[in-house]
Amino acid sequence: MKGLPEERAVHLALYMIENKATVRQAAKVFGISKSTVHKDVAQRLKKINGVLYAGVKEILDENKAERHIRGGEATRNKYKSETAEA
Repeated sequence: MKGLPEERAVHLALYMIENKATVRQAAKVFGISKSTVHKDVAQRLKKINGVLYAGVKEILDENKAERHIRGGEATRNKYKSETAEA
C-alpha cells in the first residue's frame, strides 16, 4: 500500500488491532517492509491518533513478550521434521 504515510499508519493500526497481527504479518499483507510498518505504528501513529496508538502498543507489547515462545516452537518444529526425515 503506497500513499500518504499518515493514512497508511491508520490502516495498519486498524488491521493490526482487528486481527491481532504481528508487524511481520501486517508487512506481508500490505506489501511493505517490517521497518516501515514499525515506524508507521510506533512513531507516526503516536502523533496522529493517540487512541489507535494505545491499541497497537498493547499488541506490540504482547507480541514482544511472546516472541521467545514462538521462536522456540519454530525451532522445535524444525528439528522434529529433520528427525522424521532421517
